[in-house]
Amino acid sequence: MNGEESCMDSVFTELYKKYHQDVFQFLFYMVRSKEQAEDLVQEVYIRVLKSYSRFEGKSSEKTWLFSIARNVAIDHFRKQKGWKQRLLDKFDWSTAQVKDNQPLPDEIAMQREEVQGMFKSLDVCTVDQRAVIIMRYLHELSITETANALGWTESKVKTTQHRAIKVLKAQMESLFETEGYLDEQARVER
Repeated sequence: MNGEESCMDSVFTELYKKYHQDVFQFLFYMVRSKEQAEDLVQEVYIRVLKSYSRFEGKSSEKTWLFSIARNVAIDHFRKQKGWKQRLLDKFDWSTAQVKDNQPLPDEIAMQREEVQGMFKSLDVCTVDQRAVIIMRYLHELSITETANALGWTESKVKTTQHRAIKVLKAQMESLFETEGYLDEQARVER
């Protein structure tokens, strides 16, 4: 039986088969480009091969892979000069007023168009905010799992998530207004 005693190759193949789609999806939403995400997935697995012997199983394989994927994404952004500045220039922060009576983060498992709107709006988030939103809502990691993947405290995850949701909601409201996303008719009929 070659279960857990199997060689590195089959462990790696297993990891790849099990999580390839999740890692690709995470990177795709982080960098917003299929081609770049495909390149970065390769980089993730190069790092996995180099560091698997140091993986101690303190977190799950999935959160460990996400932590590597996040580092790969951050390295990618560092190489892109002025990425943050372009973001700041593009987004009018003065419009980021969010009404507190709006649904809170845990209720953001919205209808399909709204989810699409949310991911369209990810451009206005910081890299950390984007990582938290993708892990929590796309991959449905718990606060604890997200904290493990990011190497943060749970309270930092909650604070970052809260700020990201505020920014996202403001952006989505303006997106819905300009692109006519809101289908109140459909909501009333349901």
